[in-house]
Amino acid sequence: MLEIRDLHVKFHGRDREAVAGASLSIGEGEIVGLVGESGSGKTVTAMAVAGLLPRKQCAYSGEILLDGKELLHAERKELRKIQGREIGVVFQEPMSALNPLMKIGPQVEEVLRVHTDLGREERRRLAVEAMAAAELAEPEAVYEKYPHQLSGGMLQRAMIAAAVIARPKLLLLDEPTTALDVTVQAQILELLKKLNREFGISMLFISHDLNVVRRLCGCVAVMQRGLLVEEGPSDEVFRHPKHPYTRRLVAAIPTRKRKEAGP
Repeated sequence: MLEIRDLHVKFHGRDREAVAGASLSIGEGEIVGLVGESGSGKTVTAMAVAGLLPRKQCAYSGEILLDGKELLHAERKELRKIQGREIGVVFQEPMSALNPLMKIGPQVEEVLRVHTDLGREERRRLAVEAMAAAELAEPEAVYEKYPHQLSGGMLQRAMIAAAVIARPKLLLLDEPTTALDVTVQAQILELLKKLNREFGISMLFISHDLNVVRRLCGCVAVMQRGLLVEEGPSDEVFRHPKHPYTRRLVAAIPTRKRKEAGP
């Protein structure tokens, strides 16, 4: 479904490539985790897939194919047809991604305004339906609220509703649970599992939290300094990591014994 082939991205003025020859595939209905430390190239990889690379600020090469359609070198006009409709994106900080001056409802239904000829009432109905699917309580009331009136968890659910309202083929999630407390984080992960199960949406889940990735993702890819150093089924990678960097990441996962031992 998604094929990333030998992706290279180097920002002007930087000595090192942000992404150095990454290749990765995601099948239909698959959830793949992309893990690594900050600066490892995870977000740049997702930006390339989403068509959000600042092209004038970097050199790039390789291929990104979505159901055979090449995205990395596609014209902006062609990318706009795909963004939102076939690829949805959920960012780490929903408060900064949402317009504080617009009500939640119109922002959730924005993809429908861009990609369909649906009337206002039908867009509203589908937005409320999407918010209900994202398990937002009282979605009719939330439709009329502004971002500052919602909690962090509610905002992230609204972002997920906006990303899935058009039933995209692929959902890119860039650290979507990092700013949330543990309870809300667990709820969001269960929501993503439900959306994957019910709608068959493939997902690329970016995180530095290996415990979260292990709970959600069937497969995992590990990035270090722009390189994909290891990938495979999550259980296999976590139980028997092959690359030294992966072994260090796995060894650093907090466990109950380590927590009890304390500093």
